[in-house]
Amino acid sequence: MSELAVLTPCYRGDAALFPDLHRSVLQFTPEDTVHHVFVPSRDKHLFTQYEGPRCRVWSRSEMLPPYYFRPPFTDVYVNVRRPWPPLRGWVMQQTVKIAAAAQLDADVVLIIDSDAVLVRPTTAKRFVVDGRLCLYREENGVTADMERHVIWHRVARELLGLPPAPPPPLPDYVTPLNFWDPAIVRAMQERIAEVTGKNWMDAFNERLHISEFIVYGVFVDEVLGASGDRPPGDISICHNNWKRSPLSHEEAIAFAERLPREAIAMMISAKSRTPLEVRRAAIRRATEIAAAD
Repeated sequence: MSELAVLTPCYRGDAALFPDLHRSVLQFTPEDTVHHVFVPSRDKHLFTQYEGPRCRVWSRSEMLPPYYFRPPFTDVYVNVRRPWPPLRGWVMQQTVKIAAAAQLDADVVLIIDSDAVLVRPTTAKRFVVDGRLCLYREENGVTADMERHVIWHRVARELLGLPPAPPPPLPDYVTPLNFWDPAIVRAMQERIAEVTGKNWMDAFNERLHISEFIVYGVFVDEVLGASGDRPPGDISICHNNWKRSPLSHEEAIAFAERLPREAIAMMISAKSRTPLEVRRAAIRRATEIAAAD
């Protein structure tokens, strides 16, 4: 068993971003850390060039039971036991994260979106305080106007058999870089199956609106932590830019130069459509700053 594994869901739309992330994983994680990449079967040929001792490329379908299939030329999946509504690709991406994290042979699974990169050395110990794995938790991060997050909290509590949440503000557990304990993921799967009377994956996928990070966070805080012993929180790991408009070269460099000392990664949202050369200039600058600290 390794201390750390890295998990990234990806697809052809982010294939141009993936090389920078993968290079950063090779550079900043221990030699026994393997980068596990999960992609649609039709996109796998775009990523096989990265396969080697420290990278394994998986088809999403390898994580699914045989009664799930993807109709040709679509971005949806169908559970033949419950074919309607079909499962959208972004929900299936969440499902694959959970299924894969439960199976990986590591103490900590670091989940990184393809538009993020590591900029500092990263080991499993970075996510542990006093012998306990931290939880990405932004206290009071979900406000009443964040309607989707509020729904995600409601759905998480239903799947986990918990009473309704109090009114917002609520904790936010959503981040482009997260860290999970595989043993806790397996316990979460068992809890969902016990509460719903269904295979955990079927119960998860039949929800139209759901967040894997909020389900995991609520499980850790309110099922495992029901005794009042909450794990330490950590929201300092990733320096994020969520803008939906492209960054100029100057804006990207200025963003990189605001890299916090505690951050091990940075993210410029793929939805910003920032040019690749601008992203890479920001990555280089952030890496220089991190190395100088």
